[in-house]
Amino acid sequence: MSIKVDHLFKKYGDQVAVDQISFEVTQGEIVGFLGPNGAGKSTTMKMITGYLASDGGKVHVCGMEVHGESLDTKKRIGYLPESNPLYVEMFVREYLQFIGELHQVTSLKLRIEEVIGMVGLGPESHKQIAQLSKGYKQRVGLAAALIHNPAVLILDEPTTGLDPNQIKEIRDVIKELGKSKTILFSTHIMQEVEAICDRVIVINKGKIVADDQLSVLTSGNQDTLVRVQFSEEIDLEQIKKLPNLIKIDRLDTKSWEIQAKNADTLGKELMSFALQHNLNIVSLQTQTRRLEDIFSELTGKTN
Repeated sequence: MSIKVDHLFKKYGDQVAVDQISFEVTQGEIVGFLGPNGAGKSTTMKMITGYLASDGGKVHVCGMEVHGESLDTKKRIGYLPESNPLYVEMFVREYLQFIGELHQVTSLKLRIEEVIGMVGLGPESHKQIAQLSKGYKQRVGLAAALIHNPAVLILDEPTTGLDPNQIKEIRDVIKELGKSKTILFSTHIMQEVEAICDRVIVINKGKIVADDQLSVLTSGNQDTLVRVQFSEEIDLEQIKKLPNLIKIDRLDTKSWEIQAKNADTLGKELMSFALQHNLNIVSLQTQTRRLEDIFSELTGKTN
C-alpha cells in the first residue's frame, strides 16, 4: 500500500480542519481528491507529505510511518503544493539542479533533461523562473516534484494557470505516470477528474463523504434519470404505478422525467407499460449523472 491514512486529525484552534479520515491509495492508482474550499484537502496533503504535523492518527507512505520516518518518506514523495513556492531568481535548469542535488539524484544532468521534456518545459528552459508565465512556473514545480523519480506523487491543483492545450499535455503526463506510480491530486476542474482519475475521494468539512471508483459514482449504481416521451397524453395516476420509482416529474402532457434505482430495468418497464396501455414511445433517454452534480449533492453546494 503506497499511501495509508488512518484516522487522521487536525485542528486549528477550535476549528477541526480534518476529522478522523481514513483511506488508502495503491500503486498504479490515480485518485482525485475533491472538496470545496476549506474542506481540508490541502491540510490533508501537507500531513501526508510530512510538511504539517497531525494532531492525531497516522500516515504511512510506502510502508513507512511519516511522522517517525519523515526523511525516508520524503525521498519517496514528489509534492507539488498549491502555492508552488519557487526560487524565482534562479534559472530553470539551475533550480532543477539544486532540487536534484538535495535529493542526491544520480546522472542528474540527464534526469533534468528528461523531466524538462516530460512536462514540456523545453521552449522556456533557458529562462530565469521570474520571466516565466504562471503556466510555465507550474511546470517547473511539477518537474521539481518528479526530479527524484518518486514512487508517490501528491499534486495540489497541478494545472492551475495552464491554458487548455497545456492542461491536456499535463493530463497526459499524469496519466502516463499513473501507470507505475501512486498519484493523489486535488482539483476543482471536474473534467480533469473525469479525464484522469480511476477513483474519487470527496471531503467536506473535514470528513470524507464519498470514496469510490469514478465509474461507480457516475453510473448505474447511483440513481439515474430517464426522460420518456409518449405520442399520446397520459396522466400521473397511470405512470406512477411503475415499480421502483424514486421520483417522477411531468415535463409536458406527453413527456416525463423519472428517477429510478436502475435505468436499464426502468427502460424495460416503460416498454411493457406502453404495450399494456397501447401507447407509443417517441423517445427514451438516460440522463447520466454528471460528476459536478454529484459533487454538489455531497458537499451541499448548488450550481
